[in-house]
Amino acid sequence: MINVFINQLARKLDIEEGNNLENQASYESISAGSPQGSLGNEAIDAANKTSSAEPVTLKDFYRLVKPGIIYSNLMTAFAGYWVAAHWDVSWMHLIMTMLGTALVMAGGTVLNNYLDREMDAKMERTQNRALPSGRLGPNVVLWYGIILGTIGLAVLYFGAHSPLATLIGLIGLFLYVWLYTAWFKRTSVWSTFVGAFSGATPPVIGYCAVTGTVDLGAILVFLFLFLWQPPHFWALGIRRMEEYRAAGFPLLPVVKGSYVTKISMVRYVVLLVPVTVMLTAYGYVGYLFLAGSTILGLIWVFMSVKGFKATGEAEVQWAKRMFLFSIMYLTLLSILMVIDTVKIS
Repeated sequence: MINVFINQLARKLDIEEGNNLENQASYESISAGSPQGSLGNEAIDAANKTSSAEPVTLKDFYRLVKPGIIYSNLMTAFAGYWVAAHWDVSWMHLIMTMLGTALVMAGGTVLNNYLDREMDAKMERTQNRALPSGRLGPNVVLWYGIILGTIGLAVLYFGAHSPLATLIGLIGLFLYVWLYTAWFKRTSVWSTFVGAFSGATPPVIGYCAVTGTVDLGAILVFLFLFLWQPPHFWALGIRRMEEYRAAGFPLLPVVKGSYVTKISMVRYVVLLVPVTVMLTAYGYVGYLFLAGSTILGLIWVFMSVKGFKATGEAEVQWAKRMFLFSIMYLTLLSILMVIDTVKIS
């Protein structure tokens, strides 16, 4: 059943990528691997001038917030909130918490687009974004991100009435925009590790909005998402290694190779299993979550170890399956976390 689900996701991903490549055909000349790659900035400027004539739509602003990232992280924020509330939920408070969290994350992803605009112009999968293609100007995107993040923090403070959640949101925003995007992403193989700190804040924001304190539960939901991120992103990194190399990202697969990356992936995936077990052991969730998380965690460990035998095209396909499985893993466990949260007696 799991293999069928992954295969269906893989086919969908292939279709979407095929459409994306067709849409980006006019930008191939500025990718590093193209015959005209030596044109560099001149080709990028030419593409920007051509694209800037296209009208800006609301969809461009929507895509700037990277909705896929927002939805997946908001799902974990909801799970963290629910675990802390133990089914005793104030719906208005929940809505304000989710809205504030979403806006803070949106501010971060937009500012990420702003800072990465030159690198995005060099990568085939990101060349057609509104900023590198020239449909939106840098100053517009900069202020768009600042306004979204500021409103999000205000909603957490005044709407959710949680100074602690607001502080965690601010820390996450700072770590993501400045420490990860502006610094480590451009300079170090540790960028994914550093980025995982900010990426793991959404469930903590949701949790602490309820409890008003950082306790063991907050630490466990943080570790759950923190450990999930590196193997998820490195799978994409192995699959898109040459694109990241051409764009100048010192990603672990680019600098150290896929073998070293696979060893690191196994370490994180293995550690996920005891962390999910601890959520049950300390009474936050029940045995349904324990069974689901253990089974899925062991499958992921098996898939990770199996990757050491994959080379060439087989390695690319393995990386795709790992990436898709990581999405399914996070989705199913977030749902199980909500369904099997221990109720207050």
